[in-house]
Amino acid sequence: MKNEEIVEKEKTPFREFWESFRANRLALVGLGIVFFFIVIAIFAPLLTSYAPDSQNLADRLLPPSASHYFGTDDFGRDLFTRVVYGARLSLWVGFLSVLGSALIGTFLGIVAGYYGKWLDTIISRFFDILLAFPSILLAIAIVAILGPSLQNALIAIAIVNVPTFGRLVRSKVLSVKQEEYILAARAIGMGDTRILTHHILPNSIAPVIVQGTLAIATAIIEAAALGFLGMGAQAPMPEWGKMLADSRQYLTDAPGTLFFPGFAIMFTVLGFNLIGDGLRDALDPKMK
Repeated sequence: MKNEEIVEKEKTPFREFWESFRANRLALVGLGIVFFFIVIAIFAPLLTSYAPDSQNLADRLLPPSASHYFGTDDFGRDLFTRVVYGARLSLWVGFLSVLGSALIGTFLGIVAGYYGKWLDTIISRFFDILLAFPSILLAIAIVAILGPSLQNALIAIAIVNVPTFGRLVRSKVLSVKQEEYILAARAIGMGDTRILTHHILPNSIAPVIVQGTLAIATAIIEAAALGFLGMGAQAPMPEWGKMLADSRQYLTDAPGTLFFPGFAIMFTVLGFNLIGDGLRDALDPKMK
């Protein structure tokens, strides 16, 4: 009995989290999928001898073969190479856009929830205005103003996701700031900055992590949608959504030009969604 108590005491928060997370087999599958795409994105130059924009019109629309694993597109470019390099762009947009929206949304949510009053009113109305528009339409409008490019698509996606993080953090802060340890910290004269950084933020970060993982999946879809509409990545960049748009007219002649980038989007999004579900179960005390 004593040995069991000692082992239980030695468990760190990370170890408890990992044991809970790995108990979810689907979450581990999602982790494996995401890890796979991260690896091929990092080692893309080692996986293929072709350049993603190298054209050979004599080899256009070839079926899959030993020399072209996924076949070629309408410009004779190696489709496997473009899908592999496309993982870099999609993951880059997903991670950076969500990082930006999470930082801005978390800051605004903490300010609104902790200080309240007129600050809360202004920030909350700002969130409501952004949420009044469908996310993809708002992203299209922002890109239309800034100009079509992958960088502007990233900015648009980050702006669109700000209110999601902001409202999530605001609701958590409103709950946390009423806890007794926060009231005690104020009673002993602890400043707002110290309370926010040492108590409010650490106890509000768990839902941000979960939402961030799910938001990466959404960001990848939105980036692909903008690319498909011609408002995201521009030719000859090997972006999955742009590749789908370029392959529509060759569906019957070369279906691989549509299926392979489509499957890449599907599996990447699935992986992040499975991880998000696993993180939610592992970090939510009610699920334990």
